[in-house]
Amino acid sequence: MVSSTAEQHIAFPLLKAQWLCQTFIHWPYEPAVVQAVLPPGLSADLYDDAAWVSFTPFLMSRVGPPGPPAAHRATFPETNLRTYVRLEDGTDALWFFSLEVSSALMLTARLAGAPYHLGDLSLRTRGDGSITYTGVRRGGAPSYHLTVRPGRVIVPGARDIWLTSRWRAVTRRAGRLWQTPVAHEPWPLSAAREDGLEQSLTHAAGLPPPAGTPLLHFSPGVRRVRLGAPRPVGRRQRRS
Repeated sequence: MVSSTAEQHIAFPLLKAQWLCQTFIHWPYEPAVVQAVLPPGLSADLYDDAAWVSFTPFLMSRVGPPGPPAAHRATFPETNLRTYVRLEDGTDALWFFSLEVSSALMLTARLAGAPYHLGDLSLRTRGDGSITYTGVRRGGAPSYHLTVRPGRVIVPGARDIWLTSRWRAVTRRAGRLWQTPVAHEPWPLSAAREDGLEQSLTHAAGLPPPAGTPLLHFSPGVRRVRLGAPRPVGRRQRRS
């Protein structure tokens, strides 16, 4: 089972950050539909016999390499479309269909195959507690507009942890898979209500429109995010 706590200690991170004001919208999909858009070497991970695709807008804060000067670290919105996968050895991971970002800083991750795209993104909080996320990729598409209302704090159950707590991302570059470890404190989670969502990210990823009832989470965020160095899948893991 997926754990709510990080699976590895990353002693020498390449990047440190805070992930704040994060909304998760999770849609169930037929496993074969998701499997059809995954690269070789990955299989769709299932919960309740469904594959899941998640739309996750948030604020990247204090992003930069470890060490001073912390005042020079960047803050900007980011939005991901992702699914949950297993490697051939059974290891669980995230596969990103796309990563929308408003800062060119993150484009360096393309070297490891991360599908970052520059765009115009915004995140606005309102006096009634609602949060609105908007974004459009440079060139005019795809785009999204979401308003969400965070609700009561929840004690995460097994499905909540499975959908929010993953400790490595897998990318593909030069014909092979790479994995990037991540560590942070457990997600504090709340229920949430979607007050309007329009998005074309799933279409751009080659997926049909979401048809199942979505599951929502909101988190104020995690503040001790550490990203390790990417390494080829299949290489023996060492402490990062």
